[in-house]
Amino acid sequence: MKKIALVVDDEPLIRRQVAEILVDYGFDEIVEGGNGAEAIALAEAKKPLLIIMDVSMPGLDGITAADKIGKTLSSPIVMLTGTGDAATIERARLAGVMNYVMKPFRAEQVYAAVDLAIHQYVEVSSLRDEVAKLKEAQETRKLVDKAKLLLIKQGLSEPEAYRRMQKIAMDKRKSLKEVAEAILLMEG
Repeated sequence: MKKIALVVDDEPLIRRQVAEILVDYGFDEIVEGGNGAEAIALAEAKKPLLIIMDVSMPGLDGITAADKIGKTLSSPIVMLTGTGDAATIERARLAGVMNYVMKPFRAEQVYAAVDLAIHQYVEVSSLRDEVAKLKEAQETRKLVDKAKLLLIKQGLSEPEAYRRMQKIAMDKRKSLKEVAEAILLMEG
């Protein structure tokens, strides 16, 4: 898989400097843009593994672009900026930015920011996946319990109702959730 990074800054010299750092870091392809609108378009087109973007750019600023990108694409974003005021940092955090590098910067600072952003992104993604699985399990459990109650009302004991649902699931090669949904549909 080709590792693509997107670098967006209105200063071509800084873009080039960051691009060289990212090539040294191990990225295969560096895509460059000069403003927030380009950042959004390039992010959607290229689906980069990482985005490094300036905060202050003409037209659409980097934080607004990061917020818009975050709604459609899941990539860690690192902001480059000359401003470290609390309000800007808070806006960046709320936009889903995972790290922040102050200008002027050294390659080591960018390496550290990229490394932390990617690792944090992986961790957050894993947690989101786990939450989704837990929600699905909870939903399945609720449906199975409702279906069991219907079978209990028909005269089965709770263990018998559950075993019947398991047997139907195995015989029909369906999930327990699908069997529970079918029982609830037939009753409703």
